[in-house]
Amino acid sequence: MTKSRSARSRPKRRSGGSRPWLGWAIKLSIVALVILAGIAVYLDAVVQEKFSGKRWTIPASVYARPLELFVGQKLHKDDFLAELDALGYRRERALSGPGSVSVAANAVEMHTRGFQFYEGLEESRRIRVRFSGDFVAGLAQSDGSDLPVARLEPLLIGGLYPAHNEDRILIKLDQVPPYLIETLVAVEDREFFEHFGVSPKSIARAVWVNLTAGAVRQGGSTLTQQLVKNFYLTNERSLSRKATEAMMAVLLELHYDKNEILEAYLNEVFLGQDGRRAIHGFGLASQYFFGRPLAELKLQHVALLVGMVKGPTYYNPRRHPERALERRNLVIDLLEQQQVVSAEEATQARKAPLGVTQRGSMADSSYPAFLDLVKRQLREDYRDEDLTEEGLRVFTSFDPILQLKAEKAMSETLKRLGKAAEGVEGAMLVTNPETGELQAMLGSRQPGFAGFNRALDASRPIGSLIKPAIYLAALEKPSEYTLTSLLQDEPFSVKGADGKVWKPQNYGRTAHGTVYLYQALANSYNLSTARLGMDLGVPHVLRTLERLGASPQWPAYPSMLLGAGGLRPIEVADMYQTLANGGFNTPLRAIRSVVAADGEPLSRYPFKIQQRFDAGAIYLTQYAMQRTMLEGTGRSVYNHVPRSLALAGKTGTTNDSRDSWFAGFSQDLLAVVWLGRDDNGKTSLTGATGALQVWADFMRRADPLPLQTPTPSNVVMAWVDARTGQGSAENCPDAVQMPYIRGSEPAPGPGCGLRAPAESVMDWVRGWLP
Repeated sequence: MTKSRSARSRPKRRSGGSRPWLGWAIKLSIVALVILAGIAVYLDAVVQEKFSGKRWTIPASVYARPLELFVGQKLHKDDFLAELDALGYRRERALSGPGSVSVAANAVEMHTRGFQFYEGLEESRRIRVRFSGDFVAGLAQSDGSDLPVARLEPLLIGGLYPAHNEDRILIKLDQVPPYLIETLVAVEDREFFEHFGVSPKSIARAVWVNLTAGAVRQGGSTLTQQLVKNFYLTNERSLSRKATEAMMAVLLELHYDKNEILEAYLNEVFLGQDGRRAIHGFGLASQYFFGRPLAELKLQHVALLVGMVKGPTYYNPRRHPERALERRNLVIDLLEQQQVVSAEEATQARKAPLGVTQRGSMADSSYPAFLDLVKRQLREDYRDEDLTEEGLRVFTSFDPILQLKAEKAMSETLKRLGKAAEGVEGAMLVTNPETGELQAMLGSRQPGFAGFNRALDASRPIGSLIKPAIYLAALEKPSEYTLTSLLQDEPFSVKGADGKVWKPQNYGRTAHGTVYLYQALANSYNLSTARLGMDLGVPHVLRTLERLGASPQWPAYPSMLLGAGGLRPIEVADMYQTLANGGFNTPLRAIRSVVAADGEPLSRYPFKIQQRFDAGAIYLTQYAMQRTMLEGTGRSVYNHVPRSLALAGKTGTTNDSRDSWFAGFSQDLLAVVWLGRDDNGKTSLTGATGALQVWADFMRRADPLPLQTPTPSNVVMAWVDARTGQGSAENCPDAVQMPYIRGSEPAPGPGCGLRAPAESVMDWVRGWLP
């Protein structure tokens, strides 16, 4: 019994070769491999789906009008060079390729870049432009033959960004400048063309450097890994994220060749921040930092951009120029050591300045007010995702030269006004009177302000800006009213249905007795204007305002006759556009055409026109508005421009000078200016002392063509006595010429007859000059 019990208590011996842990290890390994394979399959699908499909959402690019050159064009050489500077053209002694320009005396030689427009490709070419005063006097090709017209590429003025605010200009490998690929590989991944996505050698080297330094001094990521991190992953620092990155890098290289990966990297890499806009890719970085296309960069520019990959914020050349210069030269040293460039090339590149553009130049400025209008007009035809993801190219009528002059006129005039302009905001629009194209816009006194757009959204009482509509309504009735009709500028009152009494007053509270109709408008008399409006009927005046282009939802109260109702500056511009264009309404537009990312034309925004007024009535109204500038409330304009420059316009001032307005035009420019306080507080500025001063300063800078309106067939000139308005002999004392719609002219005086129609309004004006 003892022996049996002892035998039972003794443990059983296992077979000599048995290892149970090995079985479990094999099972776990199989499970791990299955899981890893599943992860790999999933990651492979992720890699292929995004890389083979639409890789990026590209914002729509918005361009200014292209500058078209032709003999006889009104263009000053300095303005031309300013636009070339904004486009990033390089000033050189001799042309070295597209984007270069050489200046000598009154001639400019340049090598244009070429551009894909809506109508087709504009080829790159060498041209010579000769100037004489304010005009293009000659345009020739490189062989000396005359060139009818040349068109430059348009200035990129902004984009319509997606929610994540990424921006990029897509480039292809054949568009990159010399040294970019070699520099990028030399600095970031020397074994790029040999490894399979990860580089054991680079990892080992980084581990050794970091261990010996006692800190993280070098990374072992390949370009492919960097692309994967930027393209698919977050910036999280963990072993799992690093392992995922390595696996995806290998998978990426299994499916795509090195050139595809390299091209994606060049377009994806983050290189800076412009406010809320993220600068991705070398294409956009080239434009953002140097104001020129990537293909035109030199060695020193390439070295700077590649050097910034390590730390775009740390090496930002605008914020940290010394740090960026040291990094750039370090990259050039490396290229010299690896014999990518010669010692001579490296020395020359190190001596070159950073070459980064100044912030605030035309090339870097944004134009939020104008872009706001472009967005609103585009959204009538396109979805938001089309505008922010499809890379559309939008061509507009924006004129960067006029915009710069408008900005300077606003800022310098308000500075000159000093305390009177404290707390005063402003808005301004500039259009082409014949086409209705918007060429410049300010939504604030601060050009780059991207908030409330006063030009489009500030509805303010327009004051005397309404008066041309009243006088036009009268002059449409030539049997009742002419420019020399007599009006009573005397006090009166009107009792409304609510029992309230409306009693208008003149500025200065002085009545002027009996005045001519044109004098009442030129001098902006309230009493005679209100009487005239009451005789015509307030509803009739409001309908005239609508025909001009404004759409006021005003009640037909007598106070509306003196501009108590509000309009937005863009509505005022639309109204005066019709006055400037001979009675033809041309709806204001900012967009000319839209092109898809691949160059396919999508839509055009054609010029539209509708005749709404008799040309004769408009002609007479313009005459009275010219008299406003010569002898009326707008006469201070000729403190800024020569009196030979025929202009037409109208001042506007509201109660307590809360709003200062001016709207006026030349032959080729129409501008509307508003000044006032956002809180509707009082100012000390009238239309003449405020807005007109901005307008006049702009016209001085813009140097427009004088107003020359052809005489309509139904308008004749008659000699009249300036004192009585009665027909007079040509050689009589006080005899002047006045325009009339045929049949409404006064009977000729003794021995006097009608004179043939004048060729322009200036003929009449000269008769009134001292």
